[in-house]
Amino acid sequence: MLEAIKEHMDVIGSDGGRIGRVDHVKGNEIELAKLDFDTGFKHRMIPMDWVTRVDEHVHLNLTEDEAKARWTDKQ
Repeated sequence: MLEAIKEHMDVIGSDGGRIGRVDHVKGNEIELAKLDFDTGFKHRMIPMDWVTRVDEHVHLNLTEDEAKARWTDKQ
C-alpha cells in the first residue's frame, strides 16, 4: 500500500472530511504538505497505521477531527 501513495494525493478521513495533501512518505509516516489550509501551514505527520486503503485518495480509519487531534508536528 505504501508504494501506491503519491505526492499531492488528498488524505480523507473515515467521515469523508479532507485531512490534507500528501507531501512525502517518510518511513512509516505520511508527511502532509505545509502550504495547505487544512494543515495550518505546518508539516503534519500521520502514521501509515491509519491508512485503510489507497485509490485516487488516501483513506484513513479515523475521522477528520480524530486525525487532526492526533497528528504530530514535524520536528
